[in-house]
Amino acid sequence: MIGYLCMCLQNNVFRPELNPMLNVKIFQFNPLQENTYLIFNEEQYCIIVDPGCYTDQERQQLLQFIASKALRPVLLVNTHCHLDHVFGNKFIHEQFGLELHIHECEQKVLDMAPTSGLMWNLPFDNYQGKLHFIDESLPLQLGNDRLEILFTPGHSPASISLYSHKDDLLIAGDVLFRESVGRTDLPGGNPDILSHSIRTKLYTLPDETIVYPGHGIPTTIGHEKHHNPFITV
Repeated sequence: MIGYLCMCLQNNVFRPELNPMLNVKIFQFNPLQENTYLIFNEEQYCIIVDPGCYTDQERQQLLQFIASKALRPVLLVNTHCHLDHVFGNKFIHEQFGLELHIHECEQKVLDMAPTSGLMWNLPFDNYQGKLHFIDESLPLQLGNDRLEILFTPGHSPASISLYSHKDDLLIAGDVLFRESVGRTDLPGGNPDILSHSIRTKLYTLPDETIVYPGHGIPTTIGHEKHHNPFITV
């Protein structure tokens, strides 16, 4: 399955093998090599997840793809609010008028992101628009498609993951990587909570579920359950 994933990533657009209703476009942005995701369907509705675009070139790359596919961005979502995942929030808001959706307990992380940017020598202007706090019981709608909200803290205080059962895909933020997990030494991180999130929320998903992480290449739940040295079954 991993070999299949790598082949499909040749053009950075991945279509699940069995059900291509949702498409996932991957951009690797900013010096921290963060994965920004566009999730779009056949109706051309689009969710922008964790826009990490930092340079003008990266911002234009994102806009050009959206224009080339005639996509209609309808939601701006952060899985969590560490600086590399929020660089582009303000830009997306200005371009498309989208207001930011986050978990309420991530607001303090978002507020601290510019300070973290200065520490990393990556200054940026933070999003200052209205915040919409995500209700875990209510899925995100994308036209006729929907993404369930999974509460997966541990890497940050209130990380969320986005899951489509129909399309067997999971946007995991920095919770779970291919044969690795998110760091827990940042403020609000906790290794025991992260392990609990992965075991109870992610490893209970079907093995064929494709995991799109916040850094690196996609993997599957089945692969991680058998090969991830940090969280074993």
